[in-house]
Amino acid sequence: MRFKPTLYWGSTLLISFMMLASAGKYFFNYDEVTHEFIALGYPVYLIYYIATAKILAVLVILNNQMKRLVEWAYAGLFFDFILATIAHLYIQDGEYIGSIFAVILLLTSYLYKDHVRS
Repeated sequence: MRFKPTLYWGSTLLISFMMLASAGKYFFNYDEVTHEFIALGYPVYLIYYIATAKILAVLVILNNQMKRLVEWAYAGLFFDFILATIAHLYIQDGEYIGSIFAVILLLTSYLYKDHVRS
């Protein structure tokens, strides 16, 4: 079935773009991200660590070679998105839609990752 690799690559490339754009924002627009982290109740010292983790997760997922590491990358992003959703719902800023969309893309990528050639 040809739609499975298309679903995998479509969702994987979209989530990869979202994570790289997010990491870029964390690195290059630190002041704005600092205000967002404070509003969400997260410590600001995590900003660079989370940005780096997002970049590494994207690299591991796109490589799709080391099975256990790929699983950890998907898990890390999943927890990041779930915690972001909860934080946005908690402060009621209406910004939770993006993280829910990211969860859907990530789950689609994860479910179809074995349908592509490594």
